[in-house]
Amino acid sequence: MAIPAAQSSPGLGRPPRNRRRPGRLAGALLATLAGAAVLGVGFIRTATGLVGPPADGVAAQSVVASAVESARPGASGAGAGPSSPGPSGPGTSGSAPQPSSPAASPASAPASAPPGPAAAAVDGRLQATLDRLRARFGIPGASVTVLFPDGTSWNGVSGLSVVATRTKVAPDMAFAFASVSKTFTSALILSLVDEGRIHLGDPAAGLLPRLPLAIDRRITVGMLLNHTSGLADYFLNPKIDGPLQGRPSAVWTIDRTLGYVGKRLSPPGTAWHYSNTNYLLLGLIAERVTGQTLAEAIRTRLLEPNGLEATWYQAGEPARAPLAHGYRLSGAKPTVRPIDLDDGSGVAPFRSVITAGAGAGSMAGTSADLARWGRLLYTGRVLGPAGTAILLSGFSKTTNYLPGVVYGYGIQAFSIDGHPSLGHSGRFLGFRAAVRHFPLDGLTIAILTNQSRADPGVIVRALLAVALPVPLSCPICALAR
Repeated sequence: MAIPAAQSSPGLGRPPRNRRRPGRLAGALLATLAGAAVLGVGFIRTATGLVGPPADGVAAQSVVASAVESARPGASGAGAGPSSPGPSGPGTSGSAPQPSSPAASPASAPASAPPGPAAAAVDGRLQATLDRLRARFGIPGASVTVLFPDGTSWNGVSGLSVVATRTKVAPDMAFAFASVSKTFTSALILSLVDEGRIHLGDPAAGLLPRLPLAIDRRITVGMLLNHTSGLADYFLNPKIDGPLQGRPSAVWTIDRTLGYVGKRLSPPGTAWHYSNTNYLLLGLIAERVTGQTLAEAIRTRLLEPNGLEATWYQAGEPARAPLAHGYRLSGAKPTVRPIDLDDGSGVAPFRSVITAGAGAGSMAGTSADLARWGRLLYTGRVLGPAGTAILLSGFSKTTNYLPGVVYGYGIQAFSIDGHPSLGHSGRFLGFRAAVRHFPLDGLTIAILTNQSRADPGVIVRALLAVALPVPLSCPICALAR
């Protein structure tokens, strides 16, 4: 199957080049972001609309905004940064806006009374925005969940999950997470660090099984987490595309996948290079330390305790929700005919790339589960105070290496229109995803799409503008936007 140069790799996407000028990451980034995430300072959704944070959160807000904005690499949307594990007709619009409902999450405040007219109007504008942008960019289908700080949520779906049968995207439809999967692998590793079972400074080679790949003993667990190991990305080896696409239903072994890791890009700990190889190895480390398969460890330690019933590790588990087909769009026009990538295996986009992705990109699930995961992870509920502090401590390790987006231990940090955010983006051939948590606003947005051409960060940015309208009393804020 011929793939245009712009989408040549079926894997977890091509990262942007490193920035030419260093970001001015504030030394207090860890403390301020951790504090904001755990304290949950945010906007409150009420029956009369969306209002700002309480007065005692103003000082913290200014500090965190300053810290993250100083690190902002110029990204405008949630999909900016490492394109990770990277229609003909847009189809009919999805179902009408889903009513706001309590999000049964320990990270959310108790649900308020049913939304009033103002909140319902916001829901309508969110749906209209999603429909408009999905059609504009020719995205076959999309699912979005927005979590508000009071415990209510909005789920919007638009377009088609299967183009050939004109099957509309439903709220319970699952999509491939691509590189957003790295947030699960990272959380698993950091939970083991918090338990003292491994350490960030441990040599990775000593924790790995025998592999057909020489691992420099200077490479640490922390270097794998923040992409400073210097290991090349096997998905960026052009020789891997033919075998992956030639037999899409084949199961790839770890040994076969690692055979496509190229020459070392830099000495360990001296540069930042986004590489899926790092997270494949982290998955192997997790298996060796826990004595479980990666699928079992993620399920028992992360998914079940956090109520993520419609999320699963595709390389080792059967689907737990209806799964959208992934589509390749070979041209720039929104009316280009989508090419279905489904191989009939019940894995999205297809089995070979998912099994090759392993710990770097094998998760799938619904947008509701992904938003819940983002809220729980970035508010400290998954890893606890100590583990969350470790999660947020990695930014300073990579700043001088000029990553395309400020990157820590499996986490991106940047501002969108002045709103500091934490999260990750993802891209496979046929799927793109993004999850962003806004710690100062108390808002979480997750978007899943079944295409790999259009950046979902543009939609995140537009939905953010609807969910957090500029107060009439803040003309300077309006000018800033």
